[in-house]
Amino acid sequence: MADLTAERKSHRLLGNSAWNVAAFLISVGLNLLILPFVAFRIGLAAFGVAGLVMACVAPALAFSNALALATTRELAQRLSPGEREASRRLFATALMLAGGIGLVIVMSLSMVGPLAARLAFGLQGRTAEDLGLTFVFGASGWLCQALSAVFLALFTARQDYRRIALISTVSTLVSTGSMVILVPRWPQASTFVGCQALGFATSLLGAMLLARLSIGDWLARPALHRAPLGKLIHLGGWQFAAQTSGLVAGQADRYLLGAFLQPQFVGLYTITQRLEEAMYIGILKVGEILFPFFSSLQKESSDRIADLLFRSSWVLNVLAATALGALIPVSGPLLQLWAGREVGDQAEQLLVVLAVAGMLGCSANVFASYLVASGRSRSNALISLVTAVFTLATSAVALPYFGWRAAGWSSCIGMIAQIIVTMILLRQSFGLIGLWSRVAHFVLLPLGAGIVIALGLRYCAAGFISELIPFWWYVGVAYGLAAGIIFVVVVVVSGVGPHGAACRRDLRLIARRFLPMRVA
Repeated sequence: MADLTAERKSHRLLGNSAWNVAAFLISVGLNLLILPFVAFRIGLAAFGVAGLVMACVAPALAFSNALALATTRELAQRLSPGEREASRRLFATALMLAGGIGLVIVMSLSMVGPLAARLAFGLQGRTAEDLGLTFVFGASGWLCQALSAVFLALFTARQDYRRIALISTVSTLVSTGSMVILVPRWPQASTFVGCQALGFATSLLGAMLLARLSIGDWLARPALHRAPLGKLIHLGGWQFAAQTSGLVAGQADRYLLGAFLQPQFVGLYTITQRLEEAMYIGILKVGEILFPFFSSLQKESSDRIADLLFRSSWVLNVLAATALGALIPVSGPLLQLWAGREVGDQAEQLLVVLAVAGMLGCSANVFASYLVASGRSRSNALISLVTAVFTLATSAVALPYFGWRAAGWSSCIGMIAQIIVTMILLRQSFGLIGLWSRVAHFVLLPLGAGIVIALGLRYCAAGFISELIPFWWYVGVAYGLAAGIIFVVVVVVSGVGPHGAACRRDLRLIARRFLPMRVA
């Protein structure tokens, strides 16, 4: 009976991942299609300004993300009908915090942001003409995102990813459609950022409507309640520090490129990063469903949680090695087809470095979800702080001397530091026999093998790729072949050793869930 229950939970996790990935694929597909169109219409300089503005708004995400995570965790532990009133008070408090503090942040960004950006990044002349309106749109879009995150926490806590996927898809369609219509008419940075804000506003309206229709009894008007406020601050405070450090680390190259070089280099970096980021966020979406799941397992034994932790980590690391690793051999032709020859020639090496950094970063995603779900936000904050320090220090040293092509190396250094700190904290969390053996097999082995195979394929196929004129079908086939080779090698290597049986068993479970019965 216990095995049957565990299998049902595993199938539910896989189903939730499928909804998350489906919504993400639609979102990222439309975003990747529209990005070259926008960059061409408004120009690389204006596109770089838009990237700098969004980088300035990004630290505000530390507040909204921390509040959303804390709200989701607390709601996930109060799903029974007897705790409905407690959930309503928690929701009302979270909504009050998002609206009240959010308005202060929006006003600060709108008034101080343009002047600070002009001084920090040396923006002037035509480049800075549109800066004020761009900041207003960027800050307003963030506020809509912060408020919608509180409503989405109701669905996330219930692991209702079908409705979350619907909201995400509709908001992406609205944002992309508005770009197609408005950007050609007003080709400037504020139009691009304003269309993104329109998508966030749509997400807020959709979340409010679906919440009212499906779980209206659990909603409440904004209000402050002392007990829920204390719980949100206790968990969200350290998570805020973790989110701040992580966001600063993620924007470090963009900040320093804007300070030392021209906006067009920020545009090149933003375009290149978007490809790697799309793959990375897709992997995050697959594992995102683990957070409410871990939050609901606090009464389980540490052995069972550790077993799920490492097995989930292996699945996501195999996915990361496959999806991100396959970008490395085809980086040049892919960028050339997607964003033009200029971007392909200049940014090929950057995409390779960012892909490696993304693979390394995936090593800690599952463990970060576990730490937050178990209320250990202080450990998560430490991991993010160390990552940010190493990333910023490397960027500050490398970019002034080596130029924008050194961007991305700081991310690799930061992710290596993240792996080391995460493994040390993991050792303190579980007193399991053979812990380091599990770390090596489930975490380091798939990522290390994926990086080595991807770089080897790039080296072996470099001459062959450069001699051919790339077409979309050619790049797609090459990416699929590289992904298949990496996947097979990683799975074969993971099937050897003391934990190989667990890897093979999980692979069969996934095959039964997603492949036709005869194939599985």
